[in-house]
Amino acid sequence: MKALTEEQINVRLEEMEGWGYSEGALYTTFEFENFKEAFSAMTRIAFEAERLNHHPEWTNVYDKLEIFLSTHDADGVTDKDFDLAGIIDDLIG
Repeated sequence: MKALTEEQINVRLEEMEGWGYSEGALYTTFEFENFKEAFSAMTRIAFEAERLNHHPEWTNVYDKLEIFLSTHDADGVTDKDFDLAGIIDDLIG
């Protein structure tokens, strides 16, 4: 899979609320009511990531979840990252 250009990434990001591009990855943050809600969201995302065999880089501190998506094999952002970002948006809404 080939990495997208920065121009291609920015065009696609125009249609995605809450996502940005920095340091070679798509990124977003979510804030939940508490740790349980954050962890529940991470669990739902984990099942979809495993299904796609495409796993996020993420951090969680209490009620905050920060997600970075890139395709390491392509050394950049690919369609797989946008697919997973769309799924994450659908799951968390």
